[in-house]
Amino acid sequence: MTGTPVRGCSRRRLLQGGVCALLAMVMLPSRIAWGRVYATPEDARRLIWQDKEFVPVSVTLSKDQKKAIRKAARTRIYRDTLNVYRSSDGDWFILDQVIGKHEFIDLAVGIDRTGAVRGIEVLQYRESYGHEIINPKWLAQFRGKDNSKRLRLLEDIKNISGATLSCRHVTDGINRLTNTWDIVLRHISV
Repeated sequence: MTGTPVRGCSRRRLLQGGVCALLAMVMLPSRIAWGRVYATPEDARRLIWQDKEFVPVSVTLSKDQKKAIRKAARTRIYRDTLNVYRSSDGDWFILDQVIGKHEFIDLAVGIDRTGAVRGIEVLQYRESYGHEIINPKWLAQFRGKDNSKRLRLLEDIKNISGATLSCRHVTDGINRLTNTWDIVLRHISV
């Protein structure tokens, strides 16, 4: 630089703009870098069900089924198709997603033949904060829960400060899945 301003810009403004651009380039990737894979679907299946064998089941929800699940769980249904696996004795392994605050949280959920949650594992958490929901003690709150009572954050499920939306959406997701089991999955035989 020769020390002369660029058409209407002082050197100070150019320096500020350069610093801002540099900070933006440094900060942008850090948001993306927070996503972390905690388990593969196969790891989660083994953690929840040990060596039990499952076969994939093709399930597409009808409009009436979606309406019934939405009414029972009091939450949104984002997809028509389910990523589900069934054992020969009627247990289920479900791969699902819920929204955290801004990003998706990938979950694996085991539901037994009676409709009770056997276990839940976080596969991937993409948010930059709130990752405390992967704590096994927090996830253990869902074990044994079924659709007989709609789970509520702060009443049935403890909240984690700084992860309130993730906690709420995981709770809603479990309500949705247990009601999906009751309305759809328990009627499917392999």
